Amino acid sequence: MTWENKATSDVRENRLSALRRLTTADEVESTVGLPASAVMLKQISTLDEGCRTVLARCPVAAFGYRDSDGTSRTTFIGGTPGFVRVHSPTRISFSLPGPGDPYGPVSFFFLLPGVGEILRVNGSVAARKGAETTVDIAEAYVHCAQAVLRSRLWQPPAPAEPVVPAAPAASAAEFAGDGPLRRPGVAEFLAAAPFLALSTWDLSGGSDTSPRGDRQEVARILDGRTLVVPDRKGNKRADTLHNLLEDDRLSFAALVPGRTGVLHVRGRGAITDDPALLETMALRGMSPHLALLIDVEHAEVTGSDAVARSRLWSPGAHVDRGTVPDLMALAGEHLAAGSAAVEGGPPTFLLKAIGAIPGMARLLRLVMNRAYRSGLRKEGYEDVNEDVNEDVEPGASGRRRGFLRRRPADGGPPADDGGTANPLREVRIAEVRRETPSAVTLVLEDLVREGAVREGAVRGDALREGAGATPASFDFRPGQFFTLVADIDGRPVRRAYSASSAPGSARLEVTVKHVEGGRFSTHVHRSLRAGDRLAVRGPSGSFHAGPQSPDATDDRDVSDAPDEIVLVAAGSGVTPMMSMIRTRLAVRPGRDRIALLYSSRSADEIIFADELNRLAKDNPGRLTVTHVLTSLDGRLDADGVRRWITGLSPAPGAHYYTCGPGPLMDAVQFVLTGLGVPDELVHQEHYTSGADTRAVEATVPQEMTVEEDGRPVGTVVVEPGQTLLDAGLAAGLPMPYSCTVGNCGDCMVRLRGGEVTQNEPNCLTPQQKADGYVLTCVGCPLSKVTLDIAEP
Repeated sequence: MTWENKATSDVRENRLSALRRLTTADEVESTVGLPASAVMLKQISTLDEGCRTVLARCPVAAFGYRDSDGTSRTTFIGGTPGFVRVHSPTRISFSLPGPGDPYGPVSFFFLLPGVGEILRVNGSVAARKGAETTVDIAEAYVHCAQAVLRSRLWQPPAPAEPVVPAAPAASAAEFAGDGPLRRPGVAEFLAAAPFLALSTWDLSGGSDTSPRGDRQEVARILDGRTLVVPDRKGNKRADTLHNLLEDDRLSFAALVPGRTGVLHVRGRGAITDDPALLETMALRGMSPHLALLIDVEHAEVTGSDAVARSRLWSPGAHVDRGTVPDLMALAGEHLAAGSAAVEGGPPTFLLKAIGAIPGMARLLRLVMNRAYRSGLRKEGYEDVNEDVNEDVEPGASGRRRGFLRRRPADGGPPADDGGTANPLREVRIAEVRRETPSAVTLVLEDLVREGAVREGAVRGDALREGAGATPASFDFRPGQFFTLVADIDGRPVRRAYSASSAPGSARLEVTVKHVEGGRFSTHVHRSLRAGDRLAVRGPSGSFHAGPQSPDATDDRDVSDAPDEIVLVAAGSGVTPMMSMIRTRLAVRPGRDRIALLYSSRSADEIIFADELNRLAKDNPGRLTVTHVLTSLDGRLDADGVRRWITGLSPAPGAHYYTCGPGPLMDAVQFVLTGLGVPDELVHQEHYTSGADTRAVEATVPQEMTVEEDGRPVGTVVVEPGQTLLDAGLAAGLPMPYSCTVGNCGDCMVRLRGGEVTQNEPNCLTPQQKADGYVLTCVGCPLSKVTLDIAEP
């Protein structure tokens, strides 16, 4: 009989209050002991070359901070390698996805997918601008792999299992008392979570975020507001325990391998050595030496963009051993540096000489792997030979060289799903060019990092990006659009904008018109400056004309383009037309004819006014531009479109391209149908307002089953705040998609069961909706759902 089910809830509450608490450092140290001097000498006060290399390759980190009102928070930040900007050996910055403004001491640990050891960094907030947070570094050191090994953090689901293994049953009815742990999805998440990041603070301005891992659930429910976390014997520094003696406020963020959600918990902690309680967490008869009791004040499961974009659970995303230092070797370098600063420490020259011996890093790795194995066995863990790979290569783990491997039931080799490629491309804003009072053009170029860490670390000064690297070109077809992704108030926001530049250049231009109530366009106009960063996805869309780039060598691509194109646009609908005009004038000298009818509100709202006039003047007979100013001429209607087109007398094979508000598009289609223009010669690009139109988001994790022509593909949990597409891609499912903002329809799938809510407006037709189709990129589940991704 376990301690949890010995009594009723009243007796249980009395039993909890009667548990012995440790309240002094002497009591803690009598159990845990004092850390060896070598453990403390591994701390360094600046980011050395090895730390910088780790940060440049790391896609995600646990981050602990407090708001100005003292609320403790722990979350995961990042999403792509190098998300942390290193400005100097003692200063970094990053975008914070989450509530509240961090204030005072903060702490991190950085995870390299597939690697057991962790880089821990502590410091304090230096500045906060929007979501960008700048931190001054106080200390950095390497943490051992015990927590990762205990939790089997990097094991992918076995091939025979669903993409996300079903969580053990942990109904709220199984434990007594009301409280935050009864919130939707919390108990189920805890029952499956083997790993968490735990943040604590002391009274002298220090913060600590440390990893905790266990073979089963790392935090166990005692009642509706109480958790217990075992503290096993591998804990040498005991920073968390000492901090709690001074300040009992804490927070943690828990992970379930295979899921992209995070459980956020905050409350107050106490330390206990109660034998009866510790016995319930024994492994092979070996109890933990201590445990943390947490009085939970808040618990919530949310989707995590950082975890989803990091693809942590894909073996294909595990770091290449040749791109990062072995972290144990890095710890040895830190030990040598720390010894030099301490009188009576080990001789620095001796440590450096030992580290320079050929093969020493590999030998150290083998020694540490054996030490990990021995430590795990002493804690009561079984099958440790499968957890620690003795033949591990320096600095890596996972599929072939890893600490952790999961073998299929048939005894075959470990699974390797290869992951799902992340199509996001990080860019820097090279220029923000004002086109009209309400429209700006963003000039974007690749954010090239090659050489940055290496060059900056050698000199020891602020890092420079792009050293010795050549930006790649932006290839697309004129008329296509790109999806821009920006962090706004700590959350990624996506919008689609047509390219206005010609393809094939090292710079991409997108023109953004400010929309009242538009979150993204307002951010562009008010906040973005040259040097800021964005991400782009694409190109997308079938609205295009002509060759892919001015340097295209595909003769068929050029010759198949129509000799005459007729363009009708209104407002920012001119942006894809501008790309077509620029490209065709550069690629097809003297071979074609272009006519543009462009409706604007007033003369000062004509986007590209000067360039259009110049191009028309420089290319007589090839480009004609007709302006309609609605403030003077009234709204452009079907009669006006018909008079203009009949006056042009287009050739029978001319192609027509229209982009603008719905009424104008309908008017043009009506006129062209009346003139007998075949449908295959008419191309339309619909766009919607940039104002926010959010769908109802699910507040409870929901299961999504994906099929293809009725054949099961996989099952995944869609976290609160996630879209169907985000969850599927993060799990490596073959989800179709392109723009990710509901504009292109490439992610359209049939809903076979369950209920889905979607952002409106989107590109689905009424008939498609009636036939049961949904867009996964803007859809959120309101129940358990089944989707069929077979091509419609």
